[in-house]
Amino acid sequence: MATLQKSVDKRNSLIQATIELVNNDGFHATPMSKIAKMANVSPATIYLYFDNKQDLVNKTYIEVKSCFMGYAFESYIEKMSVEVGFEVIWKRIAEFKIKESAKTLFLAKCDNTPIIDEISRQEGIKHLKPLLDLWARGKKDGIIKPLSDYLLYAYSINPLSFLLMAQNRGSILLTKLELDQAYEVAWSGIKVYK
Repeated sequence: MATLQKSVDKRNSLIQATIELVNNDGFHATPMSKIAKMANVSPATIYLYFDNKQDLVNKTYIEVKSCFMGYAFESYIEKMSVEVGFEVIWKRIAEFKIKESAKTLFLAKCDNTPIIDEISRQEGIKHLKPLLDLWARGKKDGIIKPLSDYLLYAYSINPLSFLLMAQNRGSILLTKLELDQAYEVAWSGIKVYK
């Protein structure tokens, strides 16, 4: 059992080192040797868990995306109204982005650059299914604007990344008031006015 835990710990160390180094140095400036050194493992150990650097980054992306979405949907119940469900999910996403800024930055780098292969990107999108299903229900019921999921995400969820970067630079402090206001803007941007 101790050997299994040691193996899990090594893999987790490699994932953490990958997140930190990609965030600080970028994908291309992060050699496997540097990842191994930061994770405190031999370079050969990486290949026990990952085929190559691309595989390591792809699997790190999927794991972080899974963690992110698991957190976002933890208190969401499918039977909630569209508005309440969206608020629960949105606020959990905001909470994750603030608490897990390194993982958030890593996801942003992966989502906005071609470092992740398309298979891994599609795997990551699968983790959004509860939100996409909620939006589909909202569109069907005439509650949410009949826009593509990409537009809905871009205008309701993506602004959180901008706000987090502004907070990290010290330009803004995301208090409960600012987050409530940001949520209201996000919701008003996607809901249908009747």
